[in-house]
Amino acid sequence: MVLFLRLGYVPAPYSIYENIYKLPPGHLLTVSAPGARASARPYWCVRRIVETGTQNRFRGDIHEAADQMELLLRDSVRLRMLADVPVGAFLSGGIDSSLIAAMMQAQTTSTVKTFTIGFTEVSHNEADYAKQIAQHLGSEHTDLCLSPRDALDIIPLLPSIYDEPFADPSQIPTFLVSQLARQTVTVSLSGDGGDELFGGYNEYLVGTQRWRLLRSLSPVLRFLIREGVKGINVFANGANGRFRKLEQLLKVTTPEALHHHHVSQWMWPVDLVPEASEHLTAFTDPGLYANGLNATERMMYMDLVTYLPEDILTKLDRASMAVSLEARVPFLDYRLVEFIWRLPLDFKIHRGQAKRILRSILTRYVPPRLFERPKMGFDLPLGQWLRGPLRPWVEELLDATKLRQQGVFNPMPICQAWMQHLHGRQNRAKELWGILMFQAWQQKWM
Repeated sequence: MVLFLRLGYVPAPYSIYENIYKLPPGHLLTVSAPGARASARPYWCVRRIVETGTQNRFRGDIHEAADQMELLLRDSVRLRMLADVPVGAFLSGGIDSSLIAAMMQAQTTSTVKTFTIGFTEVSHNEADYAKQIAQHLGSEHTDLCLSPRDALDIIPLLPSIYDEPFADPSQIPTFLVSQLARQTVTVSLSGDGGDELFGGYNEYLVGTQRWRLLRSLSPVLRFLIREGVKGINVFANGANGRFRKLEQLLKVTTPEALHHHHVSQWMWPVDLVPEASEHLTAFTDPGLYANGLNATERMMYMDLVTYLPEDILTKLDRASMAVSLEARVPFLDYRLVEFIWRLPLDFKIHRGQAKRILRSILTRYVPPRLFERPKMGFDLPLGQWLRGPLRPWVEELLDATKLRQQGVFNPMPICQAWMQHLHGRQNRAKELWGILMFQAWQQKWM
């Protein structure tokens, strides 16, 4: 439960159910005889691939690397287009999905079907850019602009889609675009995996800068600053969580711990669950860290073994299979992953810009003017929805008496967070979404 509140998902090998464990990605389970103890072992070890790749770096220049990677990615796309049912692609207008759609269209005489959704209330979505790229590629493009009501109608269905509590708000648009695609195709290719493999998240840039700053502070100076911040927090009666977060940040001693700090939804989830403790994960167990990586690569590796399989791929799989759509992910072909981890970081992140090599390849298919822009993605107005049309639902699930009777959560910090959010003092939407998804899931299944 504590891990779910922190991360928005329950990481393997744990599950939300007592004494039930999940098989980690890339593992197989062996049962030798009836009643015998089952044993799990990896058949493809990401850590070994990453460490081997960094010890055997690619020695050519970026143009040679782009040529090789283009061949590998085209073949991966070709293999995932093989089906005896109609195949299409999700197209957000970003670099990753645009490259997948471009390579699909380049390898078939048929017209590829592409799909995008946008929201009328969202200030930044890429539906218009996706349409321009689809026109350039010549794909048969379907886009659907949805109202907040369309998205809100999906929320009661979410507990039925996920077998465990799951709290990534982009589960809503992922389900809706899957639903749209299933009207025409049975298989859809996705650009997921590109951010984790090519440094697409802003946290890698911010995290690297913060790590350099933290490393420049001596242990004594860190201690003095931390004690000063602690005193301010006590004087302010803990009213401003920023001081507590800064105090926590100053305790960070590894890039993995820093990235853990950045991706946490609730910074202190043990405050919410009486008598609970937090299990070790890939973030907090040094025995699971990969060796031979620089600070940025260590953060990327963390996402590769945690966020990608536990959040991104879980979200994609559950949302697509809920409408009987099979989603396939060309970027995660094992040959590609092994090659990508041989590439120098500079081929991925260059002068503050992510996905350098992907941009280089995409220019062979799409003019840069159509894709060179800041990363957007779906920016759901979740905070507004919680204060507005979803408020009755929120207040029913977060009722202090109900929380107390259930005995799972300490109601006080949850109710405080809701009041802060409701009155606009802080945007606590992401933290509250985790509690709401657990409550809705529990209401459905327990």
